[in-house]
Amino acid sequence: MEIIDAIILGIIQGLTEFLPVSSSGHLELGKAILGDNSIPEESLMFTVVLHFATALSTMIVFRKDILDIIKGILKFEWNEDLQFLSKIVISMIPAVVVGVFFEEQLEQLFSGNILLVGCMLIITAILLFFADKAKNTNKKVSFSNAFIIGISQAIAMLPGISRSGATISTSVLLGNDKTKAARFSFLMVVPLIFGKIAKDIVGGELTYDASNFTALSIGFIAAFVSGLFACTWMIKLVKQSKLSYFAFYCIIVGIIAIIWSTAS
Repeated sequence: MEIIDAIILGIIQGLTEFLPVSSSGHLELGKAILGDNSIPEESLMFTVVLHFATALSTMIVFRKDILDIIKGILKFEWNEDLQFLSKIVISMIPAVVVGVFFEEQLEQLFSGNILLVGCMLIITAILLFFADKAKNTNKKVSFSNAFIIGISQAIAMLPGISRSGATISTSVLLGNDKTKAARFSFLMVVPLIFGKIAKDIVGGELTYDASNFTALSIGFIAAFVSGLFACTWMIKLVKQSKLSYFAFYCIIVGIIAIIWSTAS
């Protein structure tokens, strides 16, 4: 992979992991435009590295929250921090089930299926439009809400459905506070990313080629830095009810992707 391609894909991952426009969908579009011909194992390795970078940037942005949760857990009480962690675990269940039982079917969708990406981006746009119109509240995510939001996260494993867009929109439409919805959305994905990375490593699915070290490193840095920016920015945008801007963007990119797929 060329260095410039690694930078571009890293920035795409960093921005779209947090902005509600689908990181997986944009990575597929980016690879199609750049003509990524890497074999599946190399492509998977690069994707995993980029996801690790954005997970790390999430931990940096929410470092105080994570430390507070750890301190709360160590008190061995049924306090707010342990309850929040329990909700995170509950939210992971749907995605884990889908990942375990439908992994092969999902992987087949990540093979340059630009038409699917385009259609899913339009669905993402519809979700964002509805969420942007929702009134803000002071309500916190409940246990039942956590599971429903988890279902949205599982659906968002489809390329083109924004994970952050789907989970934040679902949370807001359930009547939760917009800032709390964004916080929950970003923190709930961190264990899943590290779990997926661990699974791929243990299963021997990742293939490392020393010749790709530079591209992997630069891609990681690009995703990490852009992820820090996007995560911080997204929290402000959700609070200010500006998701409709991204809805228009998703519609435009979705239509272009559909036209691209049918014309090629």
